[in-house]
Amino acid sequence: MTSSTLPEPVARLIAAANAGNTDAFLDTFAETGAVNDWGRVFTGRDAIRAWSDSEFIGVGVTLDVTAEITTREHATVTAMVGGRGFNGQSHFSFTVANDLVTDMAITA
Repeated sequence: MTSSTLPEPVARLIAAANAGNTDAFLDTFAETGAVNDWGRVFTGRDAIRAWSDSEFIGVGVTLDVTAEITTREHATVTAMVGGRGFNGQSHFSFTVANDLVTDMAITA
């Protein structure tokens, strides 16, 4: 699914993940940004990098967005997740401020 309604930082984050580009992925986050992966929270770029290296980009994640809901500061996407880790449908919620992701939450 290609969409022009996702906030630019979210679109960049998804593109970076699909390209396997950890640095570009991290550059989408605010310095105090956080990832909430099913209740486990990783705050700051160093913690997000460690999480991503073992559970996201490090396992070749792919995100095929199948649906989205976007408001001014929030976006929720449904994606089919592929790679060598979790595979299947997940929901990703994003909060954006100042052209950066401040929060990414992953749920069922």
